[in-house]
Amino acid sequence: MATEQTLIQILNTAIIKSKEKRIDSSFDEKLSEVCNRPAIKAISLAISHLSETQNISRDQAAMEIVSTVRDLDHGWSDYLLIEGIHKVKESLKP
Repeated sequence: MATEQTLIQILNTAIIKSKEKRIDSSFDEKLSEVCNRPAIKAISLAISHLSETQNISRDQAAMEIVSTVRDLDHGWSDYLLIEGIHKVKESLKP
């Protein structure tokens, strides 16, 4: 019988392999399409504005904006996960 560590490694491998199937090989087309959206122009303007008002490089401003959006996304993901867990717990109560 496989050890617990081996089973965990098998599970992790399965998770990674399942994600590979969802990756679309036409990512370059998708990236090109996304880069031509009006929102990218707005983000570019925001980068310039943040760079100028905070006296930082455009690279630093871009990284700050991306980091902030990711923080928001992670926060909302965590919130929704917790809400889902609470709903499941409520539905399991006798």
